[in-house]
Formats: sequence, C-alpha cells, structure tokens
Amino acid sequence: MPRYELLNNITHKDLRVSTHFGAEFGDQVGMVAAYPTEFAELQREYPIFLRKDPKGSYHAVALLGFSEDENLYLQGDRWTANYLPGAVAKGPFLIGFQEQMVDGQLRTEPVIHVDVEHPRVRNGEGRGQALFMPHGGNSPYLDYIARVLRGIDVGSRAAEEMFAALDIAGLIQPMDLEVRVTEDYVAKVTGLHGIDRDALAALGGEPLQELHRKGWLEGAFLLLASVNNVSRLIAEKQRRLRMAEELAVPA
Repeated sequence: MPRYELLNNITHKDLRVSTHFGAEFGDQVGMVAAYPTEFAELQREYPIFLRKDPKGSYHAVALLGFSEDENLYLQGDRWTANYLPGAVAKGPFLIGFQEQMVDGQLRTEPVIHVDVEHPRVRNGEGRGQALFMPHGGNSPYLDYIARVLRGIDVGSRAAEEMFAALDIAGLIQPMDLEVRVTEDYVAKVTGLHGIDRDALAALGGEPLQELHRKGWLEGAFLLLASVNNVSRLIAEKQRRLRMAEELAVPA
C-alpha cells in the first residue's frame, strides 16, 4: 500500500531508487498514462490513444501491448524504447503542492513526495540511484525526476482543455483495435479513441484557427501519426510468438 512522504534531504538522505524494469516494479502493463507535453517524443515509438473515463472526460494513454498485462517494450529488466513515458519514468514520486513563504508572500509551490513503500525504493542498501549528493544538494537523478514531474503537471492540466477542444471540433472517434498478428492470433483492444483523419482534413475556418492558436492542432497530428506505431507492436508480438513456438518444439 502506498505511503507518501514529503521528500527531504534529512529523512531520505540514504534513500535510493532502482531504475531497472520488470513485473516486480509494476511495469508489466498494457498501457500507461500519456501527457500532451510528451506527445512529440512518444509518437516516435508508441501508439497514443484516448480513453474516456466514467465522467465523460478523455485521457491519453500510450499503448504498450495487446492485453492488460502485456508490455512489448519490456525485455527482462530493460525497456527497449529510447524514450521512457513520464508515467513510468517518475517511479515512486509524485508532485504535490504546499503553501510556502516566498519573498514575503504566501505562495502555493510544487513539492516532491515519495512513496516509501514502492518496490523501487531502496533505503540504506547502497543500491540504486541516489537522490541527494553526499555533501548536500540534489543528485542529477532527482533533478531529472523534478523535470519529469513538471512535465506531467503541466501536461495533465493542458490535457483537459485540449481533448475537450478536439471533441467539440468533432475530431475524436472510437478506434478499437482488432489486428491479425498471425494466422491464428487476433489481438483486440477495446475502449480506445483516436483522431478522425477525414474530419481533421476537412476542418477549416474558425475551428481550425482556434485549435492552431491554442496549440492543440499539433497535438492532433501527433496523435494521428502515432497510430503507425501499432505496426511496431505487431512485429514484436510476432517475434515473441515465434520464440515461444521454437521453445515448445522438442529438441
């Protein structure tokens, strides 16, 4: 069960974090949250789709596999893509907000919390990435985590407005996947939505200009382009099925 604490260099001076990957760290999942601030990086390697929550709001996800517990980017303890989604990279950390006095004014400032019960956390074991330097100051790893968390915070706040605007413009459509991986294996993923290519091509006038002014138009094109990465998932799934068949053949 998660137990978050406000990170500080006294209580957590010996805390280290494993940056390996595996099912034991919760990495064996079929999709992870994605944020508009990382769409440009994600779309080079991952298919990005939208999902609708019970309240009717859209949220973006990067598709990792064809079932809930299949991550085709995971090989042993390695992640095979060049870019690591922020939802994975953040590990046991999350961003919170705290009222602090800054230049004599009370402000709400972002602060980092850590889940000390997370399986990646190593406390006093001397293994993993250190969070603080021996003589004070943040480690390069913690600076990286801070950048990741800032991207998630900005992206999560932008996402609601962006996806609502795309929906109003009529650009979002259901896009469930059903792909034949092999002659005997058909992969299906339901509950997905994506950008309607024809509606995007036909968009013009003020709706087009408004999306462009807000910066959401680029995001729509990135979402659309990312779907091509489904072929990468298919190729990797085919490779793993072949390996499983070869291992099943008696020597």
